[in-house]
Amino acid sequence: MREGATVAGHRLTGRTRRSEVGTWADAVSPDGRPSGALLFDPPAVATAGARERLVATVGADVRLQSGGPIGLLPVIDLVAARDEVWLITTRATPAVADLMAAGRLDPGGAATVLLETAQALLTVHAAGAAHGALHAGTIVIGEDGSVLLAERGLLRALRGEHASAEQDVAAWAALAGALAANCGQGHAAAALRRASAAAAHGLAAARDTLLAERDAFRGVGWEGLARAAHGLSAPASPDLPIGPAAGLAAGSSGGEAVTLLDLPDAADGRGDVMMRFGPGVPTETTAAQIWRAGQTSAAITATQTRGPAPRRRRRRSTAWAGTLLLAILIAAVILWLRQTPGAPLAVSDVDVKAPKKTVRCDGQADFVGVVTTNGEAGSIRYLWIRSDGRKPLEGEQRTSSGDTSVDLPLHWKVTGSGSFKGTATLRVLSPTTSGKPIQDKASFTYKC
Repeated sequence: MREGATVAGHRLTGRTRRSEVGTWADAVSPDGRPSGALLFDPPAVATAGARERLVATVGADVRLQSGGPIGLLPVIDLVAARDEVWLITTRATPAVADLMAAGRLDPGGAATVLLETAQALLTVHAAGAAHGALHAGTIVIGEDGSVLLAERGLLRALRGEHASAEQDVAAWAALAGALAANCGQGHAAAALRRASAAAAHGLAAARDTLLAERDAFRGVGWEGLARAAHGLSAPASPDLPIGPAAGLAAGSSGGEAVTLLDLPDAADGRGDVMMRFGPGVPTETTAAQIWRAGQTSAAITATQTRGPAPRRRRRRSTAWAGTLLLAILIAAVILWLRQTPGAPLAVSDVDVKAPKKTVRCDGQADFVGVVTTNGEAGSIRYLWIRSDGRKPLEGEQRTSSGDTSVDLPLHWKVTGSGSFKGTATLRVLSPTTSGKPIQDKASFTYKC
């Protein structure tokens, strides 16, 4: 793309990156702020149906964001310039894929990406929408290190396909697996893999798994991502052809570039997205009239957006209440991420309980080892050692924050005739308050 060209007043810098729906370009807004411009591939927007669905999808994003940030890349405008269609947003680079390629995404950053992406998707799903093309290339990092979903619904809209929450959950699990592989081996990678597996029970379960695994990561939060993303943007690419119309600001006197979105009710807080169009054949769709006319005239509100006033008021009240609640939940997660990590998990005591009654012929002795901890989340490594010479049973038990007591069971089955006294020892290897293994044992009697 030609450096210095402008789209709707946003000056292109010449740095670009490809996506599934077109080409992203770094840009600078009229007031000097970083912005992004997505030029859709011409074949993708060649039909009136695709354009109509695109307008509806971007309009839905504007409505979703009208109540405050929800984890989506903020949309500034959607404009048409002759045969070109551009989506104008806040800065859309770098993507998580760029951080991974540059080796700048550490385990703490990966955990932050997954936590915030899961929360954003839960918010989007609660609003009845879905992303439809989630992967490391459609998640971008804001200037402050915030994690934002880009291109929500665009690919599916252009293809005329339905984006579902189930597709998003599967994509999130795949992303967690890819980030785990990017982290190599170790505790952090294992925690990311467990989160990926937990997504089978939903994004809330996957998010909670990550929260419980927080001790496995360092630098969880926006600050680390902001440092990793600093100075990293899309690589410079060879100039791509750009039509003359794109150099004109939307709504310019030349009438070559037009905005497809408008918010006439923004002042009174209604935030309804209106589509404007010029004169044309009434049987054409709204988007078809926009592209065919190439300019706006005295704007009128599309009849599809109209409805009984009382019903709109009820819908706006419900949407506002839902958006406020979701914003509070997001704020709570952000505050949690910025907290100083708590003390590490430590085991202070072990108490083994054995059956009080004699175990009879071909019976089973059920032991319970009660492990006392300091209530922090983490992982307990332990051994069950039996006096009959069998190989010790080694295990690992995850604990959640707030759990001060953990039960570790052992089932010892005995067969044959005669009398027998068995002793089982539970030895906790780590983590312990003393730094050394601690243990306790108990015995049972068998008669047959």
